[in-house]
Amino acid sequence: MKTQMMNMLSRFKRDEDGATLVEYGIALTIAIGVGVTALTTLSTDVSGQFTSASAAINPTE
Repeated sequence: MKTQMMNMLSRFKRDEDGATLVEYGIALTIAIGVGVTALTTLSTDVSGQFTSASAAINPTE
């Protein structure tokens, strides 16, 4: 039983497939962060444009 466990741990240590999954996870996290930042900035700009357009359409209010 102990030798089977040692063999399994030895194979797990040499296996590099898990590293690829971690790298994809890091890349996905960075991409989400950049996307959220871009959309937040864009939404602020668009909101300002709509406010300006509304003021131009209804100058008395």
